[in-house]
Amino acid sequence: MKNSNPLVLGITGGSGSGKTTFIRKIREGLPEGTVCVLSQDEYYRPIEQQARDEEGIVNFDLPSAIDREAFAKDIQKLIEGQTVKRMEYTFNNDKATAKELTFKPAPILIIEGLFVFHYPEVNQLLDLRIFLHAKENIKLIRRIKRDRIERNYPLEDVLYRYENHVLPTFESYIQPYKEKADLVINNNAQFDLGLIVVMGFLKNYLDNLGS
Repeated sequence: MKNSNPLVLGITGGSGSGKTTFIRKIREGLPEGTVCVLSQDEYYRPIEQQARDEEGIVNFDLPSAIDREAFAKDIQKLIEGQTVKRMEYTFNNDKATAKELTFKPAPILIIEGLFVFHYPEVNQLLDLRIFLHAKENIKLIRRIKRDRIERNYPLEDVLYRYENHVLPTFESYIQPYKEKADLVINNNAQFDLGLIVVMGFLKNYLDNLGS
């Protein structure tokens, strides 16, 4: 871990592993203004630039789906103390209205997404790498709930994408990095103990900054 400020955490795991909930708990447990979270999800390329599978279905679950250059550049800006602005990505939900998001530098910077370990230019910026793990059937159930409700995707579409896009991507671009993580947290039912460990580390880090 490098000695510079901020502390940069990378959090990854398969779709439905609980990354968003885990990060929300971290933010809730630390003082306001001490944590900045930058998600890979805000950097999806426009749909017309996305790859399509053999059936002509857009595959959003490939490393090429993300504007990785812009993602890495904005991470570097936050590390250097600059504020980043980015238009929210709404996952092609016609019921959602995109708004401008502002990301301000903070002592703890959390970088979240499927490919944060896979992109070398992002991985090299991380101080601590956390991998959230869950069984495939549990991740699928969570994915169905999320995409049906939050993103307005039909069930048939969700199942097709999981089998043909999500699972192959997990096996190729996410799972291989599990053994390289500094901390693996199982989240089949709950991640409470893992959260306690991470929170203790982060609180100690903030305490040392003030001393």
